[in-house]
Amino acid sequence: QPLERALCHHCAIVSSSGQMLGSHLGQAIDGQECVLRMNHAPTAGYEQDVGARSTIRVVSHTSVPLLLRNQPYFFQQSQETLYVIWGPAKKLNREKVGSTYQALLKVTQMYPQLQIYTLTEEKMAYCDDIFQNETGKNRMKSGSFLSTGWFTMILAMELCEQIRVFGMVSDSYCREKNHSSVPYHYFEKGRLDECKMYLMHERARRAGHRFITEKAIFSRWA
Repeated sequence: QPLERALCHHCAIVSSSGQMLGSHLGQAIDGQECVLRMNHAPTAGYEQDVGARSTIRVVSHTSVPLLLRNQPYFFQQSQETLYVIWGPAKKLNREKVGSTYQALLKVTQMYPQLQIYTLTEEKMAYCDDIFQNETGKNRMKSGSFLSTGWFTMILAMELCEQIRVFGMVSDSYCREKNHSSVPYHYFEKGRLDECKMYLMHERARRAGHRFITEKAIFSRWA
């Protein structure tokens, strides 16, 4: 079934960045009508900084196994959360039965109330086209992988009247002399530094997420 839902008047997009740590933004986030989160970013134990509500969770096909590992948390407790899964056609294909699609099918049989949607091939191509229109570069030829943040932002622009983004730095942030060093994910302390991760991906010849390029585009859209 195609996704049909009323527009949210006010949306919060919650970044998974370590910038969220110590932010005390939880109340402001939960105060928005709809809250969008990404992948397997947890709220339990981080409510003060990231809030507790999840209206929509946008998930990469690569993160689906991480959700499956914690089904009581993601699927039992979050009955009101709508899941939107993105990924390549071969993973989400219904006819040829992609592996991610198969895994999701099993989950919906276990939790019949669960709302899970997948991005169509047309929608994935549309997201590629927006990247090309904004950068002048073909996503495939430039060796770029779009991030979950990219799909979340495009989805939010279609589902929300007003969007507030929490915890996302600007494209120039990592070049500033006194930028703070935070973990790439707020829930993975001691792991790779956010700016190091962004720069590594931005410079990768192939299979790189262009986090900094994406953030520059988001700034223009704002």
